Amino acid sequence: MASLVLDRLNVVTSGTSPSDVTAVLLHGWTMDLTTWDRVAAALPGRVVRYDVRGHGGSAGAGTISELADDLAAVLEECVPTGRIVLAGHSLGGMTIMALAEQRPELFERVSGVALIATSCGNLPQQLWVERLAGRWLAGRPKVGFGRVIAPGLRMTFGRRPKWADVRAAAAMAGNTTGEAFVGIREELTLHQRREALAVLSDIPTVVMAGSWDVLTPMRHSRVLAEALPSAQFVIYPKTGHMLPLERSEDVARRIAALM
Repeated sequence: MASLVLDRLNVVTSGTSPSDVTAVLLHGWTMDLTTWDRVAAALPGRVVRYDVRGHGGSAGAGTISELADDLAAVLEECVPTGRIVLAGHSLGGMTIMALAEQRPELFERVSGVALIATSCGNLPQQLWVERLAGRWLAGRPKVGFGRVIAPGLRMTFGRRPKWADVRAAAAMAGNTTGEAFVGIREELTLHQRREALAVLSDIPTVVMAGSWDVLTPMRHSRVLAEALPSAQFVIYPKTGHMLPLERSEDVARRIAALM
């Protein structure tokens, strides 16, 4: 199973580990592994990251449960031994929760978790305009709107973002397949995994939130922090949803501390 999954996924490994720990970084919906470029470069050891199905250089599409299956396969194939630190941005954090729900035994090797601008459930339903757009996008191999949506993506950032980051996010969104764009948006409304957080209760965890996040507003991070009372809860004032881009230095520092 693992080899079939890794044939379909674009996986990148970088760095060497001075100890036995590897950081595994999971990106958000409509993003890709380059979301983590600056973070990965600043981490002190081995890093594994990959494009999830239908994003970046990876084919296909799938449910959040299937994305968790992919994560399990990546861990088994790319990190067969040693400790693991999992860091998930948005959809990536939800995938970590789904893995905890489906494969709690894998967390015996997890020595740290970073949940970044994410949610354990109760995300809003699709708007009618999203459903109409979804019908148009569903059959397209790539969404392909790139620079056209850059002004719209600006709202997912906080105050005074770097336009290079906004353009990069737009390029990533434009390189997402229509099937993944639509399918994951529907999945987000079904995601309910608060109980799975119990698997993380004894694992050092940091919850990071942007105070101006419009996609997973800060109340979602507060729910995570309440469910994980031992977790460190970090709020970035006047910052939006794209924390790996907007606050890459501090995000890297906090993941490094878990390593």
